[in-house]
Amino acid sequence: MTGHLVLLGSVGILAAGTFAFRFAGPMLRTRLATRPWVERTMATAAVVLLTALVGTTALTEGHELAGVARPTGVVVAGLLAWRKAPFVVIVLSAALTASGLRLLGVP
Repeated sequence: MTGHLVLLGSVGILAAGTFAFRFAGPMLRTRLATRPWVERTMATAAVVLLTALVGTTALTEGHELAGVARPTGVVVAGLLAWRKAPFVVIVLSAALTASGLRLLGVP
């Protein structure tokens, strides 16, 4: 019973912290003056970090390369996102591509 209370308390604290961060952003944006180059740098940094995360997740599994099926699914998802396909179509197409390749024996 104590474990459940700790888990629920932890989830509650994390939820409150997440809400506070998301709420503070728009509230503090009007109070903090930043230079345009700082905003451009932050936007670029966010894109670079997300790209690195996708690349790492798509190409590796643990400490090994992920094979061919997963990166191919990610490429399909990237192409569909670039063509502005609906999110559900992107996710399902990537999953079907990767799983179809794996069913065919492609690692």
